[in-house]
Amino acid sequence: MNSLTIAKRVINTEIEALHALHDQLDEQFKHAIDLILNTNGRTIICGMGKSGIIGKKIAASFASTGTPSFFMHPGEAFHGDLGMVTPDDVFIAISNSGETDEVLKLLPFLKDNGNKIIAITGDSRSTLATHSHCHLNVAVPAEACPLQLAPTSSTTATLVMGDALTVALMEARAFLPENFARFHPGGSLGRRLLSKVSDEMVTNDLPMVEVSAPISDVINTMSKGALGLTLVMKNNAVTAIITDGDLRRAIEKYNKDLFDLTAGHIASSSPELVTPCVSMVTAYELMQAKKINCLVVCNNKQVVGILKK
Repeated sequence: MNSLTIAKRVINTEIEALHALHDQLDEQFKHAIDLILNTNGRTIICGMGKSGIIGKKIAASFASTGTPSFFMHPGEAFHGDLGMVTPDDVFIAISNSGETDEVLKLLPFLKDNGNKIIAITGDSRSTLATHSHCHLNVAVPAEACPLQLAPTSSTTATLVMGDALTVALMEARAFLPENFARFHPGGSLGRRLLSKVSDEMVTNDLPMVEVSAPISDVINTMSKGALGLTLVMKNNAVTAIITDGDLRRAIEKYNKDLFDLTAGHIASSSPELVTPCVSMVTAYELMQAKKINCLVVCNNKQVVGILKK
């Protein structure tokens, strides 16, 4: 059997597993959401081996979307990290079999500590499932592994269950892009939502020419500015923009006669103006709506910068 056939078989097996996950989802999911929403503590996620790897991803998704969360390794938990668990915390324990010894050892402490326990397992009759306040069933018809040994379909189902919890919690909390950006200030979305035009605009050596400037000055100024444009000024106010596209079209139209003209003759683009305090997301939305890639930044009618996409 060739590798492409094997890959398609694996994908189809995992798709069937997700269909099963969809069909067996029940009121326990809503119970889990309510437990997490109604706690004053955090959501701690625990799992061993492959389940632990999936648990780390779920914890990271929770934490970045408004649900305070962290991952706890069950071995480390049993050797001191349980001291981080407060009675208000919700504890999500992941084990496909529901019989993972390192996870089961934590149950007596969690019960004595008063924690609400959400189990994610593939067996509703397992020890973990029956000793939890809520059970999310991730049983799958078959693993994609031909030996039915390596976690494949089951880890995919667990990952998708985690994503379903994440999105349901986001919508319940009315989590907005602005909230997401606060937790992702280093990403492009974070920069756009949290930054102002003043944080991103070019301010030094702005390319500007007077409306009466010869074309040779326009070309030199555009080259030095390295922004693909130059501002056309009149009485200290910007009246137009000449882009590199405007310049190319003028060359095609006028040929050698171009150098007999001035900036005012070829300036066909009217500038879009914004103030420095406008948010970057608003600025990008304006550029997209106007189908342009730059904005002129003015403060009290004075040009203070240029914003490029």
